[in-house]
Amino acid sequence: MKIHTKAFRVEEGAAVDLEKRPTKVDPVYKSKTQYKNLLEDHVARLSSQQQLLYASNRYAVLLIFQATDAAGKDGAIRHVMSGVNPQGCQVFSFKHPSAAELEHDFLWRTTRDLPARGRIGIFNRSYYEEVLIIRVHPELLSGEALVDPPSDDKTFWHQRYRSITDLERHLHANGTRIVKFFLHLSKEEQRKRFLARIDESDKNWKFSSADIKERGFWKQYKKAYEECLSATSTDDAPWYVVPADDKENARLIVSQIVLDRLEGLKMSYPKMSAEHERELQSIRKTLTE
Repeated sequence: MKIHTKAFRVEEGAAVDLEKRPTKVDPVYKSKTQYKNLLEDHVARLSSQQQLLYASNRYAVLLIFQATDAAGKDGAIRHVMSGVNPQGCQVFSFKHPSAAELEHDFLWRTTRDLPARGRIGIFNRSYYEEVLIIRVHPELLSGEALVDPPSDDKTFWHQRYRSITDLERHLHANGTRIVKFFLHLSKEEQRKRFLARIDESDKNWKFSSADIKERGFWKQYKKAYEECLSATSTDDAPWYVVPADDKENARLIVSQIVLDRLEGLKMSYPKMSAEHERELQSIRKTLTE
């Protein structure tokens, strides 16, 4: 089955209602074997595109992953990017900001880790936490020592959305191509995965009481995600809402979206000058004598 990635894209200006966005769709694979074969094909093609990205040295690519707990961000990143050269790809995870990070504006700590030209950067959570977890827990704003604490809730979040889209517009204009993924998990599937983390000893480390506490804010997070996705999906830096109840299907969808973006850059290896060609032939002659 062909993966039509446009079906998962949030078009610029579209209002997002997550109730109308599925958390599970018909699988694009018919068996575990076919899943593995499809993923291997995607990974091999991604590896080739990453080499082109590095060699052409024109673009940087930033992949952003956001989701509720247990949606499978880590697994998607690990499986999809498994064949990419580690020298050309870096993953950064952003959790609670440090005291030093709180001394700067809310975009500072992530902009330090933006990818250079020729490389892929992956943000496992990102600056979007500042309009998600902070929106659900506004008391955390007190630690940011804002010059002008928000007096109007709507205006404040609008300003943050604008700061984010202005940054992404600037990055796009300077060669960074951004793709953003929201792994859309149902509350029931999260419950099952939480139970697995308790029942399977090798998954115990992934779970804590804090996860259950955050689950209690499910409706608030849903609203925060809907408004965020609606306000910050643009033609230059689109959001994709990926059904995440089926982990394998989600990985194939994510990898196809990344492939589409990379292949759409129409990159090529640098052309050698006539002088360089002569130099190579001279070296070849030396090596074969």
